[in-house]
Amino acid sequence: MEQNNKQTSFWALSPLIVFVALFIGTGITTKNFEFLPLNVAILIAAIFACMMYPKTSLVKKLDIFTKGAGHPNILLMVFVFLLAGAFSETAKGMGAVSSTVNLSLSLIPGPFLLSGLFIVGAFISVAMGTSMGTVAALAPVGVGIAEATNISLTLTIATVVGGAMFGDNLSMISDTTIAAVRTQKTKMSDKFKMNFLIVLPGALITVIILWLITKDMGMTDASQGGYSIIKVIPYLFVLIAALSGMNVLMVLVFGTLIASVIGLSDGSYSIAENLKAISDGMIGMQDISMVALFIGGMIGIIEYFGGIRWLLNTLTRRVKSKRGAEFGIASLVSLTNLATANNTIAIITAGPLAKEISEDYDIDSRKSASILDIFASTVQGIIPYGAQVLAATSVAGISTVSLLPYSFYPYLLGICGIVSILIGYPKSNKTKKM
Repeated sequence: MEQNNKQTSFWALSPLIVFVALFIGTGITTKNFEFLPLNVAILIAAIFACMMYPKTSLVKKLDIFTKGAGHPNILLMVFVFLLAGAFSETAKGMGAVSSTVNLSLSLIPGPFLLSGLFIVGAFISVAMGTSMGTVAALAPVGVGIAEATNISLTLTIATVVGGAMFGDNLSMISDTTIAAVRTQKTKMSDKFKMNFLIVLPGALITVIILWLITKDMGMTDASQGGYSIIKVIPYLFVLIAALSGMNVLMVLVFGTLIASVIGLSDGSYSIAENLKAISDGMIGMQDISMVALFIGGMIGIIEYFGGIRWLLNTLTRRVKSKRGAEFGIASLVSLTNLATANNTIAIITAGPLAKEISEDYDIDSRKSASILDIFASTVQGIIPYGAQVLAATSVAGISTVSLLPYSFYPYLLGICGIVSILIGYPKSNKTKKM
């Protein structure tokens, strides 16, 4: 994104503050987080951003805004949203979701449904390298499980997001991992080993918590429904294609085509109904797509006028010790992620400064890379305006803030990161470099 390198300014961060204050503040005041729609809150913040710095022409600020909204990462996110909506609605209409859920209910004992959903999500996201693809594949299944059981919908969706963030943090083909490894100049395998040791306790505790919550929950009558293996094929394809490393956009396109062919063949759809399902799915993702575009534009203005640079400079001035340096790196990437709502961009932005800090305080490059990835993933899995939470809640039709009480893994991920800094775990004698 474009940047004015001569400027650092706390004021540049004010659009983000306005957005968070509006969305969270209104929700707390009215006790209803759906009172102020997310798209209206981000629209107000975006207008505020374009009104700042009156000495800069509106034409220039709109140019900065549109470049931010048109950033490749933002546009890719929008494409994933739209195709995920098309796949989800098409698969639901031809019976893939209900068949997949009923098959799962027949194979996995009720008390282990959510634990199994988390593990499957974690496995897919590690193999796939993208939390967005995992959310797109599993969020409809999470909705189906909630409908067929007495398990809360917000809990199942939060579980999907948690599993997705596990892999986003660990996968060796994840863009966040690649960004962390490259900026810290370490080896992918070395970072994976250290990162895994840090986050494993959090994942295990999450599995136990999910089992304890659901072990006494019963099934509704819907859970006794039958299933068709043929109708499960779209989801089997999506999972297998994702695990094989196929591009997430292609996974969703072919998944939609397969669901359409099966639906047309068995009479679930007429051609007109099939086309309408695809259209309805994409229309259902228009709000979230608009939010993503406005966030990208707002971040473009924040970055251009020095908000991100101010944040980075302010944090690095407070570092005094090795442990403080590690907490400094954690704070650096966390606050940058809060400001950008994108963990990859946060790591790329904070990474070079984190590398300087790690060299000044003799921090193992594997540890600094792990800290960057862990805390970026923690924030990304919690913030109500992050892509993963937005996508999952859009599929489920629930408030983004409603996931916060059930976001067990992102919280535990952050706690594991903090504990690893406090106790100096894992121990290392030297810094391994790439």
